[in-house]
Amino acid sequence: MTTFISLYVSAIIILLIIIFINKSKANNQLTKIFSATLFCTEIWVIALLCQFTLAEKYGIPPIYFDYVAYIGICFLPIGVLFTALCFAKTHITFKKRYLLLFIVPVLTLAILWTNDLHHLMYEVYSIQLNECVTGPYMLVHNIYSYGLLLIGMIYLLRFSFKSSGFFSKQSLLIFIGFLIPIIVNIIGTFRIAPMTIYVTPISFAFALLFFAFAIFKFNFLSVTPIALQRVVNRMTDGYIVLSTDNVITDFNLAFLKMFNFSEDEIRSKRFLDLLKSTSFTKTEINKMRTYINNAKLSDAIYTIDKHRKEDNKYFHIEITGLFSENANIGTLVLVKDTTQHVIDLQTIENNQNLLMERERLASLGQLIGGIAHNLKTPIMSISGAAEGLTDLIKEYNESIGDPEVTNEDHHAIAKDMSEWVDKIRSYTEYMSDVITAVKGQAVTLSENDHITFDIDELVKRVDILMKHELKNALVNLNISINVDKHLELVGDITSLVQVINNMISNSIQAYGGEPNNTIDLIVDKNQNNLEISVRDYGPGLPEEVKQKLFKEMITTKGKNGTGLGLFMSYSTIRAHFNGNITFESEKGKGTVFHIILPLSKL
Repeated sequence: MTTFISLYVSAIIILLIIIFINKSKANNQLTKIFSATLFCTEIWVIALLCQFTLAEKYGIPPIYFDYVAYIGICFLPIGVLFTALCFAKTHITFKKRYLLLFIVPVLTLAILWTNDLHHLMYEVYSIQLNECVTGPYMLVHNIYSYGLLLIGMIYLLRFSFKSSGFFSKQSLLIFIGFLIPIIVNIIGTFRIAPMTIYVTPISFAFALLFFAFAIFKFNFLSVTPIALQRVVNRMTDGYIVLSTDNVITDFNLAFLKMFNFSEDEIRSKRFLDLLKSTSFTKTEINKMRTYINNAKLSDAIYTIDKHRKEDNKYFHIEITGLFSENANIGTLVLVKDTTQHVIDLQTIENNQNLLMERERLASLGQLIGGIAHNLKTPIMSISGAAEGLTDLIKEYNESIGDPEVTNEDHHAIAKDMSEWVDKIRSYTEYMSDVITAVKGQAVTLSENDHITFDIDELVKRVDILMKHELKNALVNLNISINVDKHLELVGDITSLVQVINNMISNSIQAYGGEPNNTIDLIVDKNQNNLEISVRDYGPGLPEEVKQKLFKEMITTKGKNGTGLGLFMSYSTIRAHFNGNITFESEKGKGTVFHIILPLSKL
């Protein structure tokens, strides 16, 4: 009666597992293969159940029921092997060489079904194992079947240990399931205790029950643990999972590589104790302890940035609590290697500084050109005036004592001298203005100096510095100031002059060298904003340039331009004046740029 109940319960359990697996959402290759393996066991158990209940009652030879039972017995080891392979690799592609695995099972069935002719399988068949006498082929069948079972079990254990650790629930269930049929078969093989053939399928049924719980229950009927482990091992970010008492329960390969640990060094170790053997300082460890404790109380993310000086590595660490039904079940520590990101930021900053320095040097070159031109003319004029005065002095000296030289002649000489002095005075005043403008522009060329200045000073600097370039291009600059010239502004006048000059230069170049054109510089007030506009009447901007203007460095000058000027101008106005630059451009009619400066911010 006990045997009947055990077989019956085993059959019911296997059937329920098959139904449960096939109704679950995890309808993947692993579930299908495992269902087929369970089906083989179900055939085995049901055949023996029928043997137990029908053979003696109806006088049917018991071996006939084995003919059916062996269909499940022969293909069960193959099912276990494929289950293990799929568990380890997530998905397997059926190859033609796998058909070779079916040769021995098919041959076994053929030999069994013709056993009465040759007795290669059984010489004497009995339900009691100690009374059964097997034939020579049974050894082949046993070696093959138990060999496949052993390989499959090793795969299951190996990859379960690798993904979850030896002491995980999954690994322990597989290990226990693995031991059940081994112990039963050892007892039967060595005849340690009397045993019937019904015990073996029952042991396999319970073994597969343990496997089902291990593979599916503790993997939430989704991807297999080894697949998940392979995914996280491909991540560039490292992570560790801590239990509620801060013991490391899980980790990935990236974390091991980041800190040069081995699995044995960190598994089941206390995380904070482990940090003491690294480059983390006592202060950083205390901060980590505080964040971990805080993460257990809320779902907030706590971050720490770590610089490892010995190899110049940078890490960004995120700590967050893991919760199930509002109860904390552990802590996730995610570690990102941000070394390349930091290096890239430093490179960008260095390149930005280099670009700004190049722009400053370009402005300095423009200043030098303006100085050379603006000072050359008055210097030559002063030199001419000096020659004129020299001639007058010589003439005056010769006239002394000359009776023919009248008082009117002396007054005429003095008048000429006075005219030359007035010219020299005007030239020196002009030179003083140039020097003042250039000095104010050059002194703060490498600084962000916020000073108070007025509209008149701003426009005067622009006019003086651009006069040379405008004259060479034969372009007129019309200046229209529609606000109080003495309206005071506060900010970096040097940068603002550079921006306006850059726009005027762009307008000059928009004419493509055609002479006798005009550029308008208009200073106006629009509500609470000061608006400085630079307008040209050139061909206008292409559509593709309009879309990218101020967003990236783009130029219409080909190899003669870098696109840096307007890009930097926009950044300057935004950063130094909290303002904005807009533009309007129409094909064939020209372009106007508006520098908008909030008066409340100046």
